[in-house]
Amino acid sequence: MDLVFDIPDNLSFIYQIKEIFGDEIYKFDTKKQKPTIIDCGANVGVSTLYFKKLYKDAEIYAFEADKKIFRYLEQNTKNNSANDIKLYNKAIWIDNDGIYFASDGADGGHITLDSKNAQKIDSIRLKDILSKHSNIDFLKLDIEGAENEVMVDCKDSLHNIQNIFIEYHQKYDKSQNLGEIINILDKANFRIYLENITKRKSPFYKNLSQKYSDCEFELQVNIFAFKNQS
Repeated sequence: MDLVFDIPDNLSFIYQIKEIFGDEIYKFDTKKQKPTIIDCGANVGVSTLYFKKLYKDAEIYAFEADKKIFRYLEQNTKNNSANDIKLYNKAIWIDNDGIYFASDGADGGHITLDSKNAQKIDSIRLKDILSKHSNIDFLKLDIEGAENEVMVDCKDSLHNIQNIFIEYHQKYDKSQNLGEIINILDKANFRIYLENITKRKSPFYKNLSQKYSDCEFELQVNIFAFKNQS
């Protein structure tokens, strides 16, 4: 990998490199020379630069909410001379009115409705972004728990998307809504593959309502959805 990165956190960066460049979880096929890719939750740019390596002429729109992390995203795209990438320091959300955001200085910053220990940042409605493109080849949605609200808001605007990746986060104190996201994708004519990255042992013995790890989420699932061709 002939790329150079400035990073704020070694552990999360190593994990991203393994997932994205090692396992190639975002690899997809397209016959287009210049595919359109929307990277929501771009972090320091590992995914964004992977997409650019995969399709050098791709038109990429990268969104990162965390102001500190966004500076790394800017620097990394610049250091690697990545062209046709538009960067936005905004949170993907259901409106353009701004939202409170809690930063952790790495890859776990998240939208919150509680203003305590958070700052208000600019937001942008994903539904509006999708409406501006006649065809989107890949949508990546890794927005640390805000994916359910965003997907519900966009449920009637998925017809022009070919491939979607969603990192689903289920908090211990929130109602489970994985089924709602799956139902939205199914109705939009997507085939779906799920990968459970929580990998709990003996879930019946210590069921999902019992917090028995240091993880903030009781369930994390990678959702891969691609348009049904049949």
